[in-house]
Amino acid sequence: MTQQLQSNPALDARSAAADALEADREALIETFVRTNSDYYTKNFDKIGKSSKFTPTFNIFAGLLGPIWFGARGVWSWAVAFLIVEAIGFVRIALGLFGDLAAEARDRIASIEGTLELRRQQLASAIESGTDKVDVYQRTVDSLEAAIGGIRAEADVLQENGIWIALSGLAILIVIKLIQSIIANTILEGRFSEWLSDQTIRHGMQSRDVVLSVVFMVTIVFAAMLHYSFPGSFPLLSDFPTVPEIRLTAISWVEAFFTFAVTNGDALFDFITYGIRLMLDSLELIFVQTPWIVVASFIILLTWLSAGSRTAIFSSAFLAYMGLLGFWEKAMTTLALLGTAACLSIAIGIPLGMFCARRPRLYSVIQPIMDFMQTMPAFVFMIPVIAFFGTGKPAAVVTTMIFGGTPVVRLTVLGLRGVPENVREAAISFGANKWYLLRKVDLPLAGPSIRAGINQTIMLSLAMVVVASLIGAKGLGEDVLEALQYANVGQGILAGFSILFCAMILDRIVQGQRK
Repeated sequence: MTQQLQSNPALDARSAAADALEADREALIETFVRTNSDYYTKNFDKIGKSSKFTPTFNIFAGLLGPIWFGARGVWSWAVAFLIVEAIGFVRIALGLFGDLAAEARDRIASIEGTLELRRQQLASAIESGTDKVDVYQRTVDSLEAAIGGIRAEADVLQENGIWIALSGLAILIVIKLIQSIIANTILEGRFSEWLSDQTIRHGMQSRDVVLSVVFMVTIVFAAMLHYSFPGSFPLLSDFPTVPEIRLTAISWVEAFFTFAVTNGDALFDFITYGIRLMLDSLELIFVQTPWIVVASFIILLTWLSAGSRTAIFSSAFLAYMGLLGFWEKAMTTLALLGTAACLSIAIGIPLGMFCARRPRLYSVIQPIMDFMQTMPAFVFMIPVIAFFGTGKPAAVVTTMIFGGTPVVRLTVLGLRGVPENVREAAISFGANKWYLLRKVDLPLAGPSIRAGINQTIMLSLAMVVVASLIGAKGLGEDVLEALQYANVGQGILAGFSILFCAMILDRIVQGQRK
């Protein structure tokens, strides 16, 4: 009996360790929440013990709503709840104080203007005794009936105001109950993230509290005023525009392009000459060379790169273009595309290699590439035409701007994805920078670089029709004519030719390489 009453050292040690862990957890929760730590400790333990969703109730989260979530730094949930609560508040304000019949009165005022004109015409017809009296009378009667119907509709809308307000109140009650029930679960998940990443904002920092209150109140108040009292506050509907600023900006842009065209004439002529020289060479190869030679060469490349089955399909595609009379235009398109793609690849791969190990330089170039990819083609065609005029060189430059960025991005991505342990092993065996680039970096980054080349070619083909607007010949010209004259058959057949060119080039570039 005495032995049973004696304490077990092992059990005591484990109990002490458990108490210490519990104390540490309580301290961490107190540090994380900073307010009402006992309440959150109890609920976090309850939530953590179950793998399923465990409902709890947080009255402050329900009352404050998005403000509570924003103050806790859970902005993704705060914005979602703000949208729903704003809808509820707007419906309450619209039902209690809003002018629901405002739109109906505007329609009545518009119809009354027409009605007054028809009444004058009716009076004139009666006075002159014309045979249009019945026509005008029916028009006046129909307009008066329409006004009566709209007024009845307005009365019904005004009577439904209380129900609109009640629906908004129901939305608020439901969303606040949801917020109360899931708030602790969301906060516990954020606490788990904070345990592994101490940089996550925690507690209720004054900046988050102020920002949450100002943001939520401003959004809800502005929405209530705008939707409940439409037209009463023009500042909420129309941005305060200053026309002089726009006119000044236009004059500055025009002055800049005028200066660039005037002083850079020699540079643009040199670029145009270089593009024209390469374009004429490719057109000589593709267009002037006998078709059987070009077709055989393309089929051979496809067979070597992607196999016999793909070569058979390429033969069928080439036969399609030849039999339907698209051969010469398809070769002109390939020459234009080849010029743009070759220049893009010749510039893009070295630039990507240079930026791969220089993050600061790439951070400067990346926004420029974002601009090149996101700006609509019809916008950057304007300065291209100003600098290079219309014709094939301008089409090549436009195509390069639109399609030249993927090869740079994927070259950087591929080179940065080369494992460091492989590079370190090569360096330890005495590899210099040139050998490291040729034998380690480029082979391992090869799939990514080839994908960049492929994407550049595909995006360049996507510009075929757009480039035809500024004088580029080829298949895009047929598609453009089909759009202008609604020639469905010609447009579809020419579009399939562009598709087949893209498929052939894609198989040649990608092939079957693993």
